[in-house]
Amino acid sequence: MKHRLIKPLVLAVGLACSGFALANKIELTRGIDVRQFDAQRKVCDDLFGYVNANWLKANAIPGDRSTWGSFEQLDEASIHATHEIAEAAAKNLATLDPASIDAKIGAFYKSGMDAAAANKAGVAPIADWLKRVDSLKSPEDIVGFVHDTHAAGLGLLFNFGGEADFKNSSMEIAYAFQGGLGLPERAYYLEDGKDGSYKKIREAYQAYVAQLLELGGTPKAAATKQAESVLAFEKRLATASLAPVELRSPENQYNFVTLDEAQKKNPHFGWNKFFARQNLSDSKGFSLSQPKFFAEVDTMIEQVPVADWQAYLRFKTLDGAAPYLTDALAEAHFGFHGKTLRGQQENQPRWKRVMESIENGMGMAMGQLYVAKNFPPEAKQRAQELVDNLRQATKARIEKLDWMSADTKKKALEKWASFTPKIGYPEDWRKWDGLTVKADNYFANVAAAARFNNDWAMSKINKPVDRREWGMTPQTVNAYYNPLQNEIVFPAAILQPPFFDAKADDALNYGGIGAVIGHEILHGYDDEGSKFDAKGNLADWWTKEDREKFDARTDRLVKQFDDYVAIDGLHVKGKLTLGENIADLGGLAVSYDAFKLAQSKAKDPNAKIDGLSPDQRFFLNFAQVWRRAFRDAELKRRLNVDPHAPAQFRAVGAPSNMPAFADAFGCKAGDAMVRSGEKQVKIW
Repeated sequence: MKHRLIKPLVLAVGLACSGFALANKIELTRGIDVRQFDAQRKVCDDLFGYVNANWLKANAIPGDRSTWGSFEQLDEASIHATHEIAEAAAKNLATLDPASIDAKIGAFYKSGMDAAAANKAGVAPIADWLKRVDSLKSPEDIVGFVHDTHAAGLGLLFNFGGEADFKNSSMEIAYAFQGGLGLPERAYYLEDGKDGSYKKIREAYQAYVAQLLELGGTPKAAATKQAESVLAFEKRLATASLAPVELRSPENQYNFVTLDEAQKKNPHFGWNKFFARQNLSDSKGFSLSQPKFFAEVDTMIEQVPVADWQAYLRFKTLDGAAPYLTDALAEAHFGFHGKTLRGQQENQPRWKRVMESIENGMGMAMGQLYVAKNFPPEAKQRAQELVDNLRQATKARIEKLDWMSADTKKKALEKWASFTPKIGYPEDWRKWDGLTVKADNYFANVAAAARFNNDWAMSKINKPVDRREWGMTPQTVNAYYNPLQNEIVFPAAILQPPFFDAKADDALNYGGIGAVIGHEILHGYDDEGSKFDAKGNLADWWTKEDREKFDARTDRLVKQFDDYVAIDGLHVKGKLTLGENIADLGGLAVSYDAFKLAQSKAKDPNAKIDGLSPDQRFFLNFAQVWRRAFRDAELKRRLNVDPHAPAQFRAVGAPSNMPAFADAFGCKAGDAMVRSGEKQVKIW
């Protein structure tokens, strides 16, 4: 379970990505091509459209994607390099040490590519689980089944995993987190949505539930009836669940209880037995993160008929396994989760889906194989220089803040001093001894990896946090901030154009990866990160007056994004996206400061390239990084669940608050990209 406090730069792009030797597969965006600009638009009215509209018109979203742009280009290019590693390992299995990670990845890939074997097996790989569902007769049986799914790494009904203790970040504890829903969030169950959109999705979901149950062996009439039960069951879970915007609050993510206290709160679930089943009997306590949700689960164990529990657990077992079983099950799964919810037109080819399962099951092992091949040392060194420069610029901005008192500023600088950057890849690689992978049983490999990873995760709970660990694989095109470790992390895959190019001018790198680095640093001071201190503990280090000033400034940013209309009259949710918007605004400002400092040391600091000044190139590359198109369904889904605003608004939101942008392009008051007076947002 990846904790919600981990702050990625974007929601997961898709498949895994690798490093640098990729241009032969897909052309990466390098530099700035002035011929791409949309001359029909004014940069002072729409920076995003001016830079990206023509490219997006000429580059349609591929059929097997729900989004397309700078991130996805890297993702698509990288998956080919990752694929080459897996395919080569599969072809050379006979010559590899069976215990090596090369052999395990090769066997995993070979098994996944055997579609004929998967189709022949049908649902036999999950037959034992389905038989257990059929044999449930009592609440005690239901509870035992749920306990066992978590021990197997399947995790039905709710999410469970380890993370640093909010109040003692040096120790890892267990967290139980709401879950169990098949639709994106609670509103899809409880509201009809604009023009009945949620209702239509509910109807499609119910049809999908019935379809999957029937494919799993349930007679059609019974499957139709059970699908109704599943929707009613999940509606009760949704009613007791918190909304995405509520889950942004750290206080709604942490609720420490002893095992005895949990047992008293949820007497039917049996937390003591659950922890024993996860080999965690020595636990003194854990975070029962959303008490209302687990209280409802406990009530449902007592009140909901066993037959309804069986329908729900049968469907969830099939839904989780479907992508790894027959073509019919995989296509049904895609039809709803990919096409209906996200607007994706066609399923990914099998080899991409197999690569995704390898990333999920052995992602860090894959990372170890390609980092040595694809990540040049000079890239890490240059990125480290940029991080150092951004950190110094951040310190200078904090010291110059005119709205923050000396007492709070002192604490902010203590936090600044404790930031830990991680670049490229982990210093120590995870071990994969004990994971058995067979070349002739795909689902068994998926299940074995799930159990292996769960056992590994459970083994870390109630022990000191290993600060050397990474929360992303090196092949991921993303970056993140973790407030519990006060660390900023930049995987190898994002350190390439258009984000970073060791041979490019400073303007491009600071407008690209510099803004990313600044973004992750500033997450330490957003509305969530600012509630954690220099040691990563949830603690109030602000004076009351300073917090009120901070909230007043962030309220203006909420209003700015609330006003953006994304599609069909649907607005961006300013409160849901607030943390990312604070980080974008502060991060771009910090990167600009660092850029100007670096520029001042250049021989010709104002030299133009292709007729563009350094400042113009800085902001143009920032917009180019956020080049992205969405399918309608995907955009609507993200507006509800994604704490990141759509890319077109991220590209303009921060620059429009910066006088430096207006100066660079000669923008005037009244232009859409110029926010002034009470509308201008200044925070960090």
